[in-house]
Amino acid sequence: MFCEYIQAAMSKAVYEVIDDEQPYYGEVPELKGVWATGKTSEECRKNLKMAIEDWIALSLRFDLPIPPIEGHEIEAPEAPVEA
Repeated sequence: MFCEYIQAAMSKAVYEVIDDEQPYYGEVPELKGVWATGKTSEECRKNLKMAIEDWIALSLRFDLPIPPIEGHEIEAPEAPVEA
C-alpha cells in the first residue's frame, strides 16, 4: 500500500533546475507542501521520496487527509497510532 502510493506520487513529480546551491528542485503538485532539493537530480529524487514518506507519516499522525493518487489510497488506521 505505502510503496505503491509513493511510486504513484513519484510518477507525478515535476522537476526544475533553479539558481541555487542545491540547483535541482522537485515537487509533487498533488501533495501540498511536498518538495525537495538536491545537488544532483538523483539526490533531489531521493530527498523527494523521503519528503513524501515524512509527509505521509505526519498526515497519519495528525489525522490529516491524504489524497488518492492514480487510484492508490492510504487511510488512517481505526485505532490511534502510538508515538
